[in-house]
Formats: sequence, C-alpha cells, structure tokens
Amino acid sequence: MRSLTEQEIRNSFVNCSKGEAKRLAVPRDLDGRPWGDLDFLGWRDPGAPDRSYLVAERDGRLVGLSMRFQAAQRGFLHRSMCSLCLTTHPRGGVSLMTARKAGPAGREGNSVGAYMCTDLACSLYVRGKKAPQAGSRFEESLTLEEQIARTRSHLDAFLAKVRA
Repeated sequence: MRSLTEQEIRNSFVNCSKGEAKRLAVPRDLDGRPWGDLDFLGWRDPGAPDRSYLVAERDGRLVGLSMRFQAAQRGFLHRSMCSLCLTTHPRGGVSLMTARKAGPAGREGNSVGAYMCTDLACSLYVRGKKAPQAGSRFEESLTLEEQIARTRSHLDAFLAKVRA
C-alpha cells in the first residue's frame, strides 16, 4: 500500500458523513507505518474504545470504513479466528467489526460485519512481521504471495458488502 496523508484518509470514508470523517481520530504516526507491508491501514480510535477504522485502496481509489465492535465476552480459553488473515487469537484478539453500509441502506441502519483481528494488524500477521499474543497462525501449504492474495480477497469481499 502507498503512504497516505491525513486528508486522503479523511476523504476516503464511504459509510459516514463528511462531518464524522472530519472529526475522527487519524493516527499521528503515519510517517512511521510500514506501508510496503500493509494491505490496508487499520486503527482503533483511542478516544472511543468501541470504534475502529480501515482504509484500503481498491481499483485505484481509496475506500475508508468506520466500524464498531464490542469488547470480548467469551471465556479466557476461548480462541477466535480472523476472517481476513486466518490468525487465531485468545479472548479479545478477534472482534466482530460492524460497518454501516454506504449510501441509502446505511442511512436506514443496515450494516455488515466480519470477524477481524481487534488490532487490525492482519497484513503484518500474514507476513510474519508481527506475532499474535498467545495466538498462532496455522502452518499452510500456500506461499506467502497466495496467503496475501487470499487476505486481500477476503477484504475485497467485505468492502463490496459495505458498498453494495
């Protein structure tokens, strides 16, 4: 993924108003992000613990999503798997991220969801740049490039549901 500016990020959101996009908390460490290893930029809102954001580039265009999630409520020994990168995490490491649909459907309250790594570091887990805390990645016969393509495909499917 190419590096992004704060203004590009704010202009990319498809499922919230321009006012909401203007007020959301954009990461201050954009210069320090490992852009070459990212399939999307994802972050949690430090001021609103139930909000997270995701920005991806698709078809030459940036697509930003505002999402909500609930804190984990399952037992300590329960493990969950991210539907994007297929990394397993113990309690709290995977959350159901729900995004309001874009356009009229979203204004009517319709939303879609996917189980994702709560820290939205899927790209780094797939590439082995970050290890999950007490979680794991399954040994796979797919090459790294195939695993990256699968993660992007899962992300594309989620983005399509939001934009549909």
